[in-house]
Amino acid sequence: MAIQSYRELIAWQKAMDLVEAISRETKGFPREEIYGLTAQIRRAAVSIPSNIAEGQGRSTTRDLLYFLSIAQGSIKEVETQVLIAERLKYISKQAAAKLVEQTSEVGRLLSGLSNSLKKKTK
Repeated sequence: MAIQSYRELIAWQKAMDLVEAISRETKGFPREEIYGLTAQIRRAAVSIPSNIAEGQGRSTTRDLLYFLSIAQGSIKEVETQVLIAERLKYISKQAAAKLVEQTSEVGRLLSGLSNSLKKKTK
């Protein structure tokens, strides 16, 4: 059975969970970071499920793979920004570890999806 909607993709669902978690954690960032790290990490997190959705909405598997690769890049961006926030003491080690685990999970799901799609196109 083919995927009818990006909303059916577990990778998209988990990416949406990550967006929520990032939003909650960044509420405690210092006010002076509102246009800096806070905005940057939120944008990067939002781009993950957005790119999954855009790719799934395109007409070719090649397009989907391209957008999944962009989402993978955004995952690494979020992970790096979480680690920066931890170093700056904006979030606890425990919160950072949980967010990094979420980014890793989404990354694994995207890799699996990409690999599956690549096999089907060969």
